[in-house]
Amino acid sequence: MPNRAAHRFEVRVYYEDTDMAGIVYHANYLRYIERARSDWVRQMGIDQLAMKDAGQVFAVRRIEAEYRRPARFDDLLVVETWVETLTPARMVMGQIVRREDTEIFGARVTVAVIGPGGKPARLPAELRALPVAPPP
Repeated sequence: MPNRAAHRFEVRVYYEDTDMAGIVYHANYLRYIERARSDWVRQMGIDQLAMKDAGQVFAVRRIEAEYRRPARFDDLLVVETWVETLTPARMVMGQIVRREDTEIFGARVTVAVIGPGGKPARLPAELRALPVAPPP
């Protein structure tokens, strides 16, 4: 996605995603944003299975999360993802989960690539070429 627009990924809240209070269990937001990042990487044309065969994998190094509003069963959520900071070896992405115009959850996620032997490696060229974007 070589423009400034955020990647958008829809997620439906299922009953299994909720806790006893009927709201989305906090750890499930991390699953939602992971799915969105995986979809974004796939749309960029990056084959994570080929990376793995070459001995490289993406690794989350840090997550800062903010729970803003509850989401509930059957809500349709949209996860927006964009690049905030980019170096040859690390990328910081912003992610927001929305229900219509309401922000439900926000995160800053630092991702790196781990190569053979667990050593840091360069990000794929497609990612290193991305522009940095402000939040949507």
